[in-house]
Amino acid sequence: MIAAAAENNALGKDNDLLWHLPDDFKRFKALTTGHKIIMGRKTFESFPKPLPNRTHIIITRDHNYFVEHPSCIVVHSIENALKLVTKEDCFIIGGGEIYKQAEKFSNKIELTRVHASFDADTFFPEINPKNWKLDSKEHHPVDEKHKYAFTYLTYLKV
Repeated sequence: MIAAAAENNALGKDNDLLWHLPDDFKRFKALTTGHKIIMGRKTFESFPKPLPNRTHIIITRDHNYFVEHPSCIVVHSIENALKLVTKEDCFIIGGGEIYKQAEKFSNKIELTRVHASFDADTFFPEINPKNWKLDSKEHHPVDEKHKYAFTYLTYLKV
């Protein structure tokens, strides 16, 4: 799983991000490019267009939902999405409900912890230290391009 979440686990509101962190976008792009990304329909629809050089696996309950783009595959459950990824790296990229469903199948969390709290309608699940061990962290202070400090946290399943 890969996400950016505030101190209160806020992910977004009204299908939009709550902050702009260019270095986090660069990291997301570097980690996910060339891989399959699994997301819910609302997350997919929040993009202006499909992200380049990634296969998009979109989960929706709507059996009539269709995306006419060669990099997009529509499925109707997290289990069906995971059947499409075999042993290659893939990333669960959201939203909140998809993260909750996918956590039990995940072996790593790449979390950008934004050091602020926000009013939101979508949240990342609480990370249980009985299930996850912090493997690495890298702090990024506030600077001219980043209004909020943040820390890259990598968790591995226990």
